[in-house]
Amino acid sequence: MKKRWWIVGGLIIVFLILAYNIEFQYAYIPDEEDILNERRVDFTGYDLWGEKIPFDEESYQYRGMNHANIGTHGSSISEGAIPVDEEFIEFGREQFYKETFNNEEYMTDIVGILDGGITLPNMMMAILKQKLRGEPTDNLQVALAKDVTIGDKTYEKGELIDTGLDLPEGALSPIGMPVSYSKGKIRVGANCASCHATIDRNTGKIVEGAPNADFDAGMLLALASNSTAFFPNTEVEVMEKYISENSQEVMTSNGEKKLLPDPEKLEAVVDETLANWPKGNFDSTIDLKSNPAQIPDSFTFKDHPFGWNGFASIGPFNGLTSLNNNVHAQNSDLLAQFEQSNELFDIDKEVYIGAILQNAAHRHYRYDPTSGEKPSAFFTRVDETPEVPGVNEMVKPPHFPKVSLFSPNGTIVSSPGYSVAEQINAMSAYQDALRPPMPTDKERDTVSIEEGREVFERAGCTACHAGAGYTNNKIIPVEEIKTEGSRAKAFEGSVKMMDTPWMYSFDTPVPIPEDAKQIKIPTGDLEEDQLQLMLAQGNEGGYKVKGLIGLAWSAPYLHDGGVAVGPDADIHLGIPGTLRQAVPPDPVNSLKALVDRNLREKVIKANKADESLQRVHVTGEGHEFWVDEEAGFSEEEKEALIDYLMTRTTISEGD
Repeated sequence: MKKRWWIVGGLIIVFLILAYNIEFQYAYIPDEEDILNERRVDFTGYDLWGEKIPFDEESYQYRGMNHANIGTHGSSISEGAIPVDEEFIEFGREQFYKETFNNEEYMTDIVGILDGGITLPNMMMAILKQKLRGEPTDNLQVALAKDVTIGDKTYEKGELIDTGLDLPEGALSPIGMPVSYSKGKIRVGANCASCHATIDRNTGKIVEGAPNADFDAGMLLALASNSTAFFPNTEVEVMEKYISENSQEVMTSNGEKKLLPDPEKLEAVVDETLANWPKGNFDSTIDLKSNPAQIPDSFTFKDHPFGWNGFASIGPFNGLTSLNNNVHAQNSDLLAQFEQSNELFDIDKEVYIGAILQNAAHRHYRYDPTSGEKPSAFFTRVDETPEVPGVNEMVKPPHFPKVSLFSPNGTIVSSPGYSVAEQINAMSAYQDALRPPMPTDKERDTVSIEEGREVFERAGCTACHAGAGYTNNKIIPVEEIKTEGSRAKAFEGSVKMMDTPWMYSFDTPVPIPEDAKQIKIPTGDLEEDQLQLMLAQGNEGGYKVKGLIGLAWSAPYLHDGGVAVGPDADIHLGIPGTLRQAVPPDPVNSLKALVDRNLREKVIKANKADESLQRVHVTGEGHEFWVDEEAGFSEEEKEALIDYLMTRTTISEGD
């Protein structure tokens, strides 16, 4: 009998060891028949800092290709040329839906995205219930696991939370939320598709590249157990404001003793700020200001520079790779910036790390200030990749810890086993190939569309929205465009750490070998006045001229997403009357508000009446270029203009 128990016990131990060491990952990738986009443009050639150079047809050799044709441009793969073919674009699509660069560790073990108001069992139950309904949803509703108080509002256990996560019919997890199992624990992360793909309500199909306009990232983070891990994206400028009798002491970098903020006080402030973010918005700059911007579309070809203030302006694919890097290197792992926290935020790195980790969701990453160990020493000890800041899969560029125009966060996301930036370059190639489908709400008359084109030109829209992608690719000063200005100054403070944008050649393997070749990313095409606007140096900053491809899929409008009108233009006004009421912004009515001053005035009034929106700098103001009666246009001409704008789905040249 005793022997039998030894056998059973041994089997249990073996099972536990196997269970701990087994790893798997699931990410939903839709089949082509589930996609609404009618086509992708499969360019084959090289991208050389944004210039497209076709392959020499006679000498082209699959992935081990000859370099004929690129040599005439004085370059090669080791000098910055990125070979693009159908296989590379398809690899980029796969990465778009699957790759997290290990951010599931930050999101699950540190932020506690499944350890607060929303838990894994509750998320699984929500998915199961939706599956039993037998239909897809663009807004997975999850019941709260416990009572949660954020600010002056209490959400009760069992209350359904609108997540804005899209769950297609054949998926086991939401789009863009890969599920992984490792080290005996289930984790969830986020990738490109969570924000840049969505389900079309009219057909149930997926629109690749369309922004997920109702994704409530702010609320999901606010409900996490350690939202403080995102404090640099909020209004927490002075740590001393959150010190109390519960604060613990740490040793700073210069040997002084300093108090950490009270974890409960700081958590409460961060929770409230994150919950104020409008759905479909995210704050992707860590400037200690809460100024979220609307999630942009991924119909990127000819729409450079990237980012609402045009900060992603150099490097492969006209800066698109820089944007993709920023999203993964900064937005999902804020520990990656601890080496810059002192200069950028005037927060000692020990306080910065300690504030993030003292309430980490998993005990492995939870820092105990009473241990006497420095937060940086603790993190180095528990981090599996101490040679790289943060927990995401990244490499240090040659200028680290300085930042650059190519890497304003200071690091480059790249997974071991790939070449430097190979994955984000592939994502760029895929995004550049995307084209939006025609809108599915109704058929539009070709005569009206042509009349709309004439109105577009007569109204002077082509002064800015010209060229192949309906943009002049310029940054417009805030005082000229008159939109809410907070976001335009987001990179103002980064200049003091800005260095020359050196990079490893794009054929360098990861991990980086000691003798890796370095290349300098060209900046010669940047105009000085545009650079100064981008970085808000000696001015109030500016915003890029947005291209008009895919407008039917990107409502609401402007950088803050404030120009929002629902199906009923008398009731569904602004963010309070649409997204805050789970009413999708109607692109036709929202475009009317963009060009009609009377309707816009109502939208701005509704936004400004909401105090929570004012705290996060969302108004819907600016872009005062009117096509209405006062400007000499009839209602019919305005309708024709909107028909024209709603049907911009192709690049006017080279598509």
